[in-house]
Amino acid sequence: MSVKAKATETAMAAGEIAGVTATRGIEATVGNLKDGMAKAASGFSETQAKVKEGMEKVMKTAEELMAFSQGNVEAMMKSGQIWAAGVQDISKQMAATAQASFDETVATFKALASVKSLKDAIDLQASLARSTLEKTLSESGKFTDASLKLTEQALAPITARVTLAVEKFAKSA
Repeated sequence: MSVKAKATETAMAAGEIAGVTATRGIEATVGNLKDGMAKAASGFSETQAKVKEGMEKVMKTAEELMAFSQGNVEAMMKSGQIWAAGVQDISKQMAATAQASFDETVATFKALASVKSLKDAIDLQASLARSTLEKTLSESGKFTDASLKLTEQALAPITARVTLAVEKFAKSA
C-alpha cells in the first residue's frame, strides 16, 4: 500500500472516528439538555404546586378571618341591642319611681293644707322625708343591681367572641 493510500485511509478512519465522536457528543449534549429540561419542568411543577398550596392556605385563612370578623360585628350588634333595651327598661323604672315620689309629695302637701296643728305639719314632713329617703336608698340599690345585670348581659356576646378568639388562636399557635 502506498503512503498516499495509507494516509487517505487513516484520514478516512480519523474522519469516521471524529464523526462518531461528534455524533456521540451531540447525542450526549441533547440527552443532557433533555434531562435538564425535564428537571427544570419538574422543578417548575413542584414550585407551581407549592405556590398553589400556599395560595389556598392564604385564601382559607382570609375566609376564616372574614367569617370571624362577621361574627364579631354580629356580637357587637347583639350587645348594643341588649344595652339599648336594658337602658330603656331602667329609664321606665326610674320614671315610674319619680312619678310615685312626686305623687307622694303632692299628697303630703295636700295633707299639709288641712292640718290643724304645727306638730301635725312637722310629723307629715318628717314622714315624707323618712319615706323619701328609704325609697331612694331602696331604689338606688335596685337600679345598681339592674345596671350591673344589664352590663353583664350586654357584655355576654362580646365575652363569648373573646373566648372563641382565644380558643381559635391558641390552636393556631
